[in-house]
Amino acid sequence: MPRRDLRAAPELGALGVVFGDIGTSPLYAVGLLFAHRLMAPTPAEVIGGISLILWTLTLVVAFKYALLVLRADNDGEGGVFALYGLLDRFNRNGRSLLAWALLLGAGLLFGDGIITPAISVLSAVEGLSVAAPSLSGFVIPLTLGLLAGLFWVQHRGSRAVGRLFGPVMLTWFAVIAVLGAMQIAAHPAILAALSPLHAVQLLIHGNLSANLLLLGAVILVVTGGEAMYADMGHFGAVPIRRAWFAIAFPALLLTYLGQGAYLLSDPARAGPGLLFHLVPHALLLPFIVLATVSTVIASQALISGTFSLISQAIALGLFPQLQIKHTHRGQAGEVYVPFINWLLFIGCVALVIGFGSSAALGSAYGLAVAGNMLMTSIAMMVLARKVWKWSSLSASLVFAPLVLIDAGFVFANSTKVLEGGYVPLCIGFAVFSTMLVWHWGRAKTLAAYLSRRALPMPELFAIHRSADHFIEQTAVLMIPAHNCAKKTRRAPALLQLLWERNGALPRNIIFVHVDHPKVPFIHEDRFETTVLEDNPNGRLVRVEMRFGFMEVPDVELGLQKLAQQSEIRLEPDHRKWNVHVVREHLAPARDMGPIRAIRFRAYELLRLISQPTYYHYGLGYDVPLSVEILPVHFS
Repeated sequence: MPRRDLRAAPELGALGVVFGDIGTSPLYAVGLLFAHRLMAPTPAEVIGGISLILWTLTLVVAFKYALLVLRADNDGEGGVFALYGLLDRFNRNGRSLLAWALLLGAGLLFGDGIITPAISVLSAVEGLSVAAPSLSGFVIPLTLGLLAGLFWVQHRGSRAVGRLFGPVMLTWFAVIAVLGAMQIAAHPAILAALSPLHAVQLLIHGNLSANLLLLGAVILVVTGGEAMYADMGHFGAVPIRRAWFAIAFPALLLTYLGQGAYLLSDPARAGPGLLFHLVPHALLLPFIVLATVSTVIASQALISGTFSLISQAIALGLFPQLQIKHTHRGQAGEVYVPFINWLLFIGCVALVIGFGSSAALGSAYGLAVAGNMLMTSIAMMVLARKVWKWSSLSASLVFAPLVLIDAGFVFANSTKVLEGGYVPLCIGFAVFSTMLVWHWGRAKTLAAYLSRRALPMPELFAIHRSADHFIEQTAVLMIPAHNCAKKTRRAPALLQLLWERNGALPRNIIFVHVDHPKVPFIHEDRFETTVLEDNPNGRLVRVEMRFGFMEVPDVELGLQKLAQQSEIRLEPDHRKWNVHVVREHLAPARDMGPIRAIRFRAYELLRLISQPTYYHYGLGYDVPLSVEILPVHFS
């Protein structure tokens, strides 16, 4: 099974991959919490603000994600598409509103993949301004250089350097925990923040505008919490929980309490770069280096996660079939998507130059995270009722408060739309619209393909039995979702095209259809072979291949295995195969309405960046193909 072989010690690996993003949030979260104030915060405001941070971290990450969401595994896998697949099993009536909401959440995650590297690396490099104010002018160029290097090495994969992620992040958590503990020891009054009453009092005594600003900043402490679920398949739920409760969670509590303690002694320091002020001056440069390396690791984990997210969307037929390179064949999740890589890089560069500081980028950051977490909470409430068979009362008592918390964060961050919140919204809706258009276009293409005139299967069998001459070959025909195993159905349009052009049928025909069930892996019944016709003239066989959305669809290898098992008859040398595939030529109807025409043109543009399906299935590289152009009329 292609997972959980990334690290010998999964807990250590989880520290580097799962908790990189949330682990580097202390670089900017507390500073941004008070950045909006014109005056230094009072002790009550500091204690209340830190209390709000601690209890948000506890409820949203420790309780919701670590204890509840990690239970929702889809064959051991997690993430938005695993949850999408789980819910799809219990909703057979097409695409539900909740399913589309999850896809919107996936779009927001893509926006997160652009913002996180920009704000994380920028916030670490900004430490130079604290160490030596004269170096402030180098912050942006150095950040851009680090990002360029980070995206440049993506094609090599993260496996080689991945072994360093865990030890580096363990060092990071240890250092920020010690820095926090030192400040707590010096100013123990901050321990009052452990009581949630101070967080409640802060919100009660604050006006609506101030509370919205607070909640809009507090969400930054839980960014990266969703990685727990997304990376569950790589490490397992138990190791992730252990790493969280034993190392990451205590270290984060200590560093946030420590920053609050420092503010009690020097409230004027409230603002960006607060964490750097906790570091002894002699150790500041080494700490900046450690912080920079840690943010690069956090960014790497998120970039890899974005590649995996896109590859899963492609496998589910929800995204154009971009070129995917597998950087390590033994690990399904280790992929490199060149188009997405450079799209992310361009987005990161634009954000760093456009916003100029981590404080300004903070306004753009929270909305994507809050939106995705809200979608997850709603989906989990439905899952608990439908899949786990909880009573409606139990599901509501547990998840309704979490939905309200997430909704509060979404509302608070929606007030920052004009200040930068439009960035993740635009990115999220662009990705979501891409999914909608691609799904619509593929469905229309398939419907038009299946509506083409073709021979009924009984007539095809009769022609094959009585024919005097044949094309002396075994033809492999890649067909769409068309169950030609039933004799009442019509023959695939591709076969009709070959027969009309050549005036004869191949002696042996193998229909191959690839199916993608909404599960991560296929453990059994990957191949289903049906003999449709077997007579002295030859054989007609139908082969269905099934691949999960975490697997590499390799049709060539599948055909070789079936030939070795004598399920089908093929030459041992795949270079002698005759594989026929379809390339559609789209033709819009003349009476197409304006909205449908816009969707059609958008679909045409997406097809320009999409590989042909046969490349996605591993064909066309060393297997000779006959590509048949098939006109498809859109109505």
